[in-house]
Amino acid sequence: MIKKVLVANRGEIAIRVMRSCREMGIESVAVYSDVDRKSMHVRYADEAYHIGPAPSAESYLRMDRIIEVAKKSGADAIHPGYGFLSENAAFSALCEKEGIIFIGPSPHAIETMGDKITARKTMIAAGVPVVPGTTEPVRDIKTALEVIREIGLPVMIKASAGGGGKGMRLVRREEDVINAISAARSEAKAAFGDDAVYIEKYISSPHHIEFQVLGDKHGNIIHLFERECSVQRRHQKVIEETPSPIMTPEVRAKMGEAAVAAARAVNYYGAGTIEFIVDDDLNYYFLEMNTRLQVEHPITERVVGIDLVKQQINIANGLPLTYRQEDLRQHGHAIEVRIYAEDPDNNFMPSPGLIKHITHPLGFGVRHDGYAYEGYEIPMFYDPMISKLIVWAESRPEAIARLKRALHVYKITGVKTSIPYLRRILDVPAFVEGRYNTHFIEENQEYLKPKRTCTDRAVDIAAITAFVDYINKIEKLQPPATQKQLANNWKDFGRKRGVLRF
Repeated sequence: MIKKVLVANRGEIAIRVMRSCREMGIESVAVYSDVDRKSMHVRYADEAYHIGPAPSAESYLRMDRIIEVAKKSGADAIHPGYGFLSENAAFSALCEKEGIIFIGPSPHAIETMGDKITARKTMIAAGVPVVPGTTEPVRDIKTALEVIREIGLPVMIKASAGGGGKGMRLVRREEDVINAISAARSEAKAAFGDDAVYIEKYISSPHHIEFQVLGDKHGNIIHLFERECSVQRRHQKVIEETPSPIMTPEVRAKMGEAAVAAARAVNYYGAGTIEFIVDDDLNYYFLEMNTRLQVEHPITERVVGIDLVKQQINIANGLPLTYRQEDLRQHGHAIEVRIYAEDPDNNFMPSPGLIKHITHPLGFGVRHDGYAYEGYEIPMFYDPMISKLIVWAESRPEAIARLKRALHVYKITGVKTSIPYLRRILDVPAFVEGRYNTHFIEENQEYLKPKRTCTDRAVDIAAITAFVDYINKIEKLQPPATQKQLANNWKDFGRKRGVLRF
């Protein structure tokens, strides 16, 4: 059984994995770059090792250094978190070769699902619905036009090795096809080192809904229901919730079965996510599979009541799943928001820098997964996410109210954050009523613009002016003072003078 886990990551996800390790009596090992020397995950781990300079290509993506640390520290397993090496088939294979347990799926599953064209072919063979389009890379414009005329405009040009919205282009007119393919190829080559692109029918008014799956090494696979991830900005998720406001029990059951079939097609084991695109009529199509732990996994944990990291470790140990599909239920409603160090009122410019003060939200139904502390400097080299705020309640309206309360008390000074923007989203009628799709942000700009408010200093001055005016009026109305009252009046006078000096 696993005794010591090296967490090949940083920030909140590193700490989140280490927490589960500690509860399981497993030691944890942190790795860190030059700028992460004082990071919270380094302090939290049982051991920590330096792996290189700040750029991730020279530290967190250096497979050789991470394997070296694993051997030096005596770690018998590696958890990759999300991002960095979490979906790198070569790293999974290297761990296997070096006799270290990779807490994640097999290299075959990562490789198959990592290539979007191969994944589409695999899903078609497994009977999972996919968006109409090509199943081979687009080699020439003539073929592309033939496909587009067959499935109809608009279409999406997508990078085969893509993700995160990179290498994607929406095409509404035939005359734009050549430029769109060229631009998508160029971006895909720069981002992934692979310029292969394919064509998909564009689904208007789409919803992004994903299913969490768990599989063990004995062929057992279950799903843990859906997450609604349609509030997105530039294809990046902003808010996630579960259950989805648009889901019906019948569609949920069918999509869950499709998710399990998708995972079974690659003999999947570990935690994974099947992403679907869903239209207004609740027709659903396979989008892609993420062969790792998702950023938004806590809302599933909260509603289903299962620690996914512990499950990952148990699966890596070769243990069978202890849950059957019929044992699982969704209880209540959970919402997650991502807090970024960026300025939403200045085109979401990154805002690295020193954190001067943090007031964390607390209370019933509130979970905070973060890593920043007062005096910590947000580095400019990595993803600007500071933390995740997760709330749970019996119903969706209660969960929204709880999230508003939590965001109201969540204060971070020293850097700009996305907190004000998230507060505005929660007041948008379409979100409150659960009537939204992936166009939510662009369709509700009027609600999301910053509102002009008084500065804190202005509020203080207004309050003091009102207080002084009140004191003056009271003095005019009071009768002549007795000796005892005179003493109290001296106190009042002293307070008043103090206020005036401010």
